[in-house]
Amino acid sequence: MNRRSISLGLLIAFAMLLPFRSPAPLYYTPGEGWFYEPYGEKADWQRPNASKQLEVAEQSFTNGQYNITLHAAYRVVRNWPLSDYAPRAQYLIGRCLEVKHRDEQAFNAYQNIIKKYPASSDYEEVQWRQYEIANRFLGGEWFRLWGVIPLYPSMDQTATMFSQIVTNGPFSDVAPKAQMQIGAAREKQKDYEDAVAAYQTAADRYHDQPEIAADALYREGFAYEKQAATAEYDQSTAGKAIAAYTDFITLYPDDNRVEAAQASITKLKSQQVEGNFKIAQFYENGKHWAGAVVYYNEVLQLDPNSPYAAPARERIEALKPRLQTAMN
Repeated sequence: MNRRSISLGLLIAFAMLLPFRSPAPLYYTPGEGWFYEPYGEKADWQRPNASKQLEVAEQSFTNGQYNITLHAAYRVVRNWPLSDYAPRAQYLIGRCLEVKHRDEQAFNAYQNIIKKYPASSDYEEVQWRQYEIANRFLGGEWFRLWGVIPLYPSMDQTATMFSQIVTNGPFSDVAPKAQMQIGAAREKQKDYEDAVAAYQTAADRYHDQPEIAADALYREGFAYEKQAATAEYDQSTAGKAIAAYTDFITLYPDDNRVEAAQASITKLKSQQVEGNFKIAQFYENGKHWAGAVVYYNEVLQLDPNSPYAAPARERIEALKPRLQTAMN
């Protein structure tokens, strides 16, 4: 059993052991079931048709009576799902859940509008509301059990939210920003490979939006740079970071991050030189003379004036007799 499962079990047990006291009167309505309402809110919110029922939901939302809004809106969606009033009712459900800080449930409520009511007048706003919810999780908000008990932050689930937003409309106004945030969530996971993939998708798909494309290309280089820092003997990642930064500088020479990209390239090349020198030493210590010479030469090709250049030349000269002996 992993640590997360143990924590979940303890939280559930703790919740069950807490003394429970009803914070408000408990009502039962035929067809609606049991529910609580705060004191002062009468349980007379049902209406005979979708139009009147939505009016109750709208007015209750305006008055800040979010429990009544939810009950009235749910009733519209459940009893008159094909009516012209259902999309707005579904929107009010999402808004109430947001107000109640039940963000994951609100996100799903908005997703129902995307799936069931694409002609809704609130469609575009819903996309942006989903984006803001996902951003809150990106900022560290915890996912909750039953929408109540905080469990843990999850960049994987957050990335999935942003991916859903992109899937809903890859060329919508919000999609480019959501695609970039997929990369940001993966970076927070230290999953640099998936972060790079997300940024590459953004750069390719939205190449006609310079602000997005430039940011994506720069972030791609930055993600590669972070990945390179975790792989001592993998010089190819540093090379990919340099290539991404170079493309960024070439395509967007007026961007205010060009200087930072150039500094990163200098640092990465220095790391490449050091890394190749260490690899050469590794091969030399293992008496793989040919491999050692290849990497010492790589040091010279990358930067003939680096602090490692002179030692590399010395080792190449020292290994030449060994290479000739091995060839004979």
